[in-house]
Amino acid sequence: MDAGYRRLSPVYLADYATATDGTGVVHSSPAYGLDDFNSCVAHGLAYDDILNPVQGNGSYAADFPLFGGQNIWKAVPVIIDALRAAGRLLATSALGHSYPHCWRHKTPVIYRAAAQWFIRMDEGEGVFTQPGEKPAKTLRQTALEAIEHTHFYPQNGQARLRDMIAGRPDWCISRQRSWGVPIPFFLHKDTGELHPRTMEILDQAADIVEKGGIEAWSRVTAEEILGAEDAPHYTKSSDILEVWFDSGSTFFHVLRGTHPDNHHDSGPEADLYLEGHDQHRGWFHSSLLLACALEGRAPYRGLLTHGFTVDSQGRKMSKSLGNGIDPQEINKKLGAEIIRLWVAASDYSGDIAGDDKILARVVDAYRRIRNTLRFLLANTSDFDIAKDAVPLAELFEIDRWALSRAAEFQQEVLAHYKVYEFHPVVAKLQVFCSEDLGAFYLDVLKDRLYTTAPGSRARRSAQTALWQITQAMLRWMAPFLSFTAEEAWKLAGRSESIFMETFSDLGTPDEGLLAKWARIGEIRDAVNKEIEAVRAQGAVGSSLQASVRLTVAPEDHALLASLGDDLKFVFITSAIELIAEGALSVQAEASKDPKCERCWHYRADVGAEPAHPTLCGRCVSNLHGPGEPRTVA
Repeated sequence: MDAGYRRLSPVYLADYATATDGTGVVHSSPAYGLDDFNSCVAHGLAYDDILNPVQGNGSYAADFPLFGGQNIWKAVPVIIDALRAAGRLLATSALGHSYPHCWRHKTPVIYRAAAQWFIRMDEGEGVFTQPGEKPAKTLRQTALEAIEHTHFYPQNGQARLRDMIAGRPDWCISRQRSWGVPIPFFLHKDTGELHPRTMEILDQAADIVEKGGIEAWSRVTAEEILGAEDAPHYTKSSDILEVWFDSGSTFFHVLRGTHPDNHHDSGPEADLYLEGHDQHRGWFHSSLLLACALEGRAPYRGLLTHGFTVDSQGRKMSKSLGNGIDPQEINKKLGAEIIRLWVAASDYSGDIAGDDKILARVVDAYRRIRNTLRFLLANTSDFDIAKDAVPLAELFEIDRWALSRAAEFQQEVLAHYKVYEFHPVVAKLQVFCSEDLGAFYLDVLKDRLYTTAPGSRARRSAQTALWQITQAMLRWMAPFLSFTAEEAWKLAGRSESIFMETFSDLGTPDEGLLAKWARIGEIRDAVNKEIEAVRAQGAVGSSLQASVRLTVAPEDHALLASLGDDLKFVFITSAIELIAEGALSVQAEASKDPKCERCWHYRADVGAEPAHPTLCGRCVSNLHGPGEPRTVA
């Protein structure tokens, strides 16, 4: 072969080459492999002695023997032919192996050493130091301390970012591309040193770009910047800044001049940075390093990371697989609220699954919440809080319980919102609507709302509680059902927008009342179970047709007896006999009394008023008299 390749090659020991595959003796290419580069430099090979014939355009240097100027991929068969002609080729065959490819274009990339600009992590002068003065802390130390003062959502993001900062090498901030933010440096052709007026040149470059854009700097010559005397000795750098350096600097530009509450003593900071979990090595990472270098702290108080959208099988959504969800199509078909609710109902700390079946379940959840809201709005449409409200102390006990339960629920909601947990709020709101309200409280209230006199104390007590719950519920759901909450606010609100409101003041939950009604609920479930068994036998239709004999322990008897006549309304039966004898026991049978066609209760006084033969006494009083005397339990 050509004499240009006759040279001595040193032999180094390295722990990354083993005898598992092959001989354990491998060639070293320090210009094209990180392990090889580090090994050769560690053994004393000077940078200038590293052969790097592959140029930035993917071709061999023009003066490279035999293959100069040829594209490296096209030169492969030529190299094999040259080896064969020189008698140096023993055998050749194709092998499949892992090779770096561009993530976007899916084409092979050339991995090669190049001169770069770095920010040192563990040594060098700091921004807050004078030239030659050693900083009190390195950039790595400052960044690691800043991480400890940052809130992470979810918490495991802290360890991930800490490990990346602790183990990362110096930050390479230059790239060799024809687009991007230029690095306006001039390097001495012989020594490679920066021009002594570099800081002044940076300001000059900023002025040029501000007036003419990025392209203006590319048109500037060395003579225009350095003058005729210096220009021949310097080369204008064609490198650009790494894009993460660009995005990492946004805090410096975006947050300047904002409200004083957003400022540290040393400068502005964001309450929260929010992005996908891949940004621990991207935007979160570069922003942290730049802020620590410039301000000595993180640019954010908190970091929230989320997963990516995947299909029901956990596969990443992509055009090539055809498994993606088009938000525009979903919006046209189901509406933006369903997309909002789907995202809010998902645990974003992991990947978010979505397909037609999942969205169908979201639609059901939305319908449940919306229907509950419709009931609340419909039954408070004739209620004016300013003149119709019943004082808290005068509310029926079950209404006081409902407000106390709402206060307890709001505490749970706010605790989740404080740490940006949305999916528990959505899940709990569905349960609150379906169980606390729909299956219990609202079911009990229907009799009072529909059969008592419009302005009666019994009905106004219920409406007072419903109005307060409606106001609170709209605020709970506004962050993730924004359009629905705003639409309902036009009917229920007293200000221009729900988003001008803060959360309702529901006071402190009454723990004793909550405990009492939790026990009442357990007993009520036992009664309903027995009524269902009787219904299955065909003996009764609705629970109102049942007459119940309820035996309970003395302590439960006192608890239930305190409700007075309201007990049968809470259990939604026409009659209930309460006996204190010991263990819980329920007997249900069909009522022998006639049914009132208005309230559907089975009562002995149906038809007692000749003018209204199909109505019970309470309905006659509610319609044509002073109204039934409902005591406040």
